[in-house]
Amino acid sequence: MAAAPWPLVLAAALAALLLGGGGAEARVLLTLDDFGAAGDGIANDTQAFLNAWAAACASDEAAVLAVPPGKAYRIWPVQLSGPCRRKLKLLIAGSIVAPASPGEWAGRDAMKWLYIYGVDDLSVSGGGTIDGMGHEWWASTCKRKKTQPCYAGPRPKAVHFEECRRVSVQGVTLQNGQQFHLTFTRCSDVTASFLRVVAPPDSPNTDGIHLNDTSRVQITDNLISTGDDCVSMVGNCSDVRVKDISCAPGHGISIGSLGKNRTTDMVENVKVDTCLLTNTTNGVRIKSWQGGMGFARNLRFESIVMRNVSNPIIIDQYYCDQPTPCANQTQAVEVRKVEFVGIRGTSATKQAINIACSDTVPCRELELKNVNLTLEGGGAAPAAFCYRAYGRSAGTVAPPSCLATRGDRMLRDATADGMDS
Repeated sequence: MAAAPWPLVLAAALAALLLGGGGAEARVLLTLDDFGAAGDGIANDTQAFLNAWAAACASDEAAVLAVPPGKAYRIWPVQLSGPCRRKLKLLIAGSIVAPASPGEWAGRDAMKWLYIYGVDDLSVSGGGTIDGMGHEWWASTCKRKKTQPCYAGPRPKAVHFEECRRVSVQGVTLQNGQQFHLTFTRCSDVTASFLRVVAPPDSPNTDGIHLNDTSRVQITDNLISTGDDCVSMVGNCSDVRVKDISCAPGHGISIGSLGKNRTTDMVENVKVDTCLLTNTTNGVRIKSWQGGMGFARNLRFESIVMRNVSNPIIIDQYYCDQPTPCANQTQAVEVRKVEFVGIRGTSATKQAINIACSDTVPCRELELKNVNLTLEGGGAAPAAFCYRAYGRSAGTVAPPSCLATRGDRMLRDATADGMDS
């Protein structure tokens, strides 16, 4: 029997979605094609997308805005704004594709491509693809191009949610982002799951999922392979769960960088567990600039497998990502109450644990528990390095813990004495 044509498959899927159970709310179905989109991967379908969004957002009933399968819709930079009247589902079954040339951003905000602002109760799903076509952006950046002229300016965040609540992005592919693939800024109650996020390993700053000032987040069941952090969080982030992530390759899973330009950043209540990291340049990492303020606390990294990972466990309060040396400063983001539990696998570097903390704001209440890291390819056991790092170890820890087990109490007493004087 011949396979059913795509339109019939989509119609059947949407019928099930729209009808749902007996008590399901009514929904309105709109497609980009209804608003004149060509979907041939060449024509500019931006206005059709904007018109379809406006109609869906203004609907008195919950709406489904569908990007039909088997088609590619080329979309120039857009802002999809709320508030919308009812819940909205963006069902991406086909492809949304960016213009390839950075020149198409002339006169537009170079930091935005698909920018969603002030929209609550939005879900994105459908099994389709969002393609940032970032190759020309990467080729021109100074991080890739070492001769002048090179581009040191901003690049678009491929999909960027800002000031949104109760947002879900599930079951789509994000690829070749110009910069970060999926970003949440000042959002809450966020779910990002069953995603495939891919870009070449040498694509600069192409973080997979990036959080900024965002709380109550679930990042689960994702396959991420990019040129930068698989998951990163900065600013004021709290109550974040990162679980069941395959990160390969990339720069690992990072908290930070924090405190750049003497800013105050506060990250707390983060759990990262049941992850597989392969061939990454870092494993689990906390990084902050000298001179920053705030804290990174109540963080737990658990049940993580490393395969040929450089710097499997790293805390760096001396982070400096600029061409000139960073000035020494006494102020620092406080790192406190951090647990590394059940972390095992192989290190690509001879130093498997590297914890470098501030002289004036040392790391405190750290724990290494049941850590087993060996050197990739065998040979001598890897080493652990600690500086101004206080805490304890439990169970078997290899390489042996370098945490200072004394001094935490004295540190607090000295700080109190200094405040009293």
